[in-house]
Amino acid sequence: MKRRRMNKLYIGNLSPAVTADDLKQLFGERKLPLAGQVLLKSGYAFVDYPDQNWAIRAIETLSGKVELHGKVMEVDYSVPKKLRSRKIQIRNIPPHLQWEVLDGLLAQYGTVENVEQVNTDTETAVVNVTYATKEEAKVAIEKLSDHQFENYSFKISYIPDEEVSSPPPPQRSRRGGHSSRERGSSPGGSSQPKQLDFPLRMLVPTQFVGAIIGKEGLTIKNLTKQTQSKVDIHRKENAGAAEKPITIHATPEGCSEACRMILDIMQKEADETKSAEEVPLKILAHNSLVGRLIGKEGRNLKKIEQDTGTKITISPLQDLTIYNPERTITVKGSTEACSNAEVEIMKKLREAYENDVVAVNQQANLIPGLNLSALGIFSTGLSMLPSTPGARGAAAAAPYHPFASSSAYLSGLYGAPPAGAFPHQHTLPEQEVVNLFIPTQAVGAIIGKKGQHIKQLARFAGASIKIAPAEGPDASERMVIITGPPEAQFKAQGRIFGKLKEENFFNPKEEVKLEAHIKVPSFAAGRVIGKGGKTVNELQNLTSAEVIVPRDQTPDENEEVIVKIIGHFFASQTAQRKIREIVQQVKQQEQKHAQGAPASQHSK
Repeated sequence: MKRRRMNKLYIGNLSPAVTADDLKQLFGERKLPLAGQVLLKSGYAFVDYPDQNWAIRAIETLSGKVELHGKVMEVDYSVPKKLRSRKIQIRNIPPHLQWEVLDGLLAQYGTVENVEQVNTDTETAVVNVTYATKEEAKVAIEKLSDHQFENYSFKISYIPDEEVSSPPPPQRSRRGGHSSRERGSSPGGSSQPKQLDFPLRMLVPTQFVGAIIGKEGLTIKNLTKQTQSKVDIHRKENAGAAEKPITIHATPEGCSEACRMILDIMQKEADETKSAEEVPLKILAHNSLVGRLIGKEGRNLKKIEQDTGTKITISPLQDLTIYNPERTITVKGSTEACSNAEVEIMKKLREAYENDVVAVNQQANLIPGLNLSALGIFSTGLSMLPSTPGARGAAAAAPYHPFASSSAYLSGLYGAPPAGAFPHQHTLPEQEVVNLFIPTQAVGAIIGKKGQHIKQLARFAGASIKIAPAEGPDASERMVIITGPPEAQFKAQGRIFGKLKEENFFNPKEEVKLEAHIKVPSFAAGRVIGKGGKTVNELQNLTSAEVIVPRDQTPDENEEVIVKIIGHFFASQTAQRKIREIVQQVKQQEQKHAQGAPASQHSK
């Protein structure tokens, strides 16, 4: 196990009259209790915090803001010179700052190997950044200190780079370096694979959060103990919002029992305060799973309503954005009826999710081992991700993802899959070509000054990215040709969608929808369409993308035809992967027929 490192803080600009008791009293008054002794010198002092969160809170609360005996104190990390190397911490980052902006800012000063967000209670974001060299980190500190962004002033510190003084053990899980941002490697270590964790996500009215937690946390402790669950109440998420998300990790039965208890607590509180007659159950579910919950012509949902005596509605697709891939399933009825409906809804969602994981295992072209939370660009926001236990139960830092995204097959929303859930890919992944069409006026933003942005994007994604010449002087769109394996496609396309949103090429209330073209063998086009258009219709219902296979196409020199996909990022990615899956199955069947294998033996 990794040993727990103390966070030593330096307190400077102290009056000679300051005593250790003064400092203890001050820290205590600010609810920053010190665990150890205060080491007081002339004009400065040192204190230790065992937890990085407390250290950050102390710096944010006190440095440059508090006066003691007539002098304003300075508080920062105390990092010995020998440990001042490639790692820095940036604080006071606007919570709404998009990754593209921060990434571009950091890249100005060198090669960024790793960025991790620190889960803190502060309203602003905090990230730990690892540069490729000591010199680059030094320049970044000099240039970014007090950098202004929308009235936020960045605060920068060195943090100890322990790898400088002690080389990493050979079997260590690769947390930093290129692995966590650029390779999406699955977690290392020798821990046994565990069952897939599919949490229940609920939305609860903010006014009931206090009752759910209870006095001194007793109610939530009792709930977690009885249901053998882990319950995360995301109080800091969406400050001022009328509702807060809750994530429950447990067995299916544990999740249902915890849900039932939470509904009972809310209903009791509503009755006592007369704030609402009936509190509905609201479940959050990733859009990629909702189609299968609804069922063909809404049959699944209707059956659940009839069986449980509830009324169920689902938030519209229009509410989805690249920042929010979840839809809200609202269940109205008695507490008992809502609890029964939760069991059936989660059963359907869990089944869809497990089928997707199986599909990933079976299809090598679905990016084996891709861990969205390690890509450095996509996730559903840190507060939505289940906490990874760090040293002695401390929440481990997670990569910084200011805007959200996901893919239907991959469990970014629900945390990284267990080690061993995906097979390791020993052969080189298949190169794919996707033609993505962007507004002509957006070409400059994608290329960047002197081509810097498109080069950086290509390096990050591991893809070839070229912009085709305009078809004419009045062309409203330009074609971006992206060549690379599935993971590179996901990363490159995701960044392009995000860039167009960030640069306001689309109305703020309008979802970024782009047209993508992929080529499929002409002999597989019929399977993509399906009998009477059945398969293509199902694809559209499942993914919410528009999928078009133009008729009467003449196959190109490679005997391939074009399939057009129009939709937002999630929809487009899901449709692309599904179509690749169909093509892969057709190819496998063709090979088996060629080898004389019975058709009945093909894998489903």
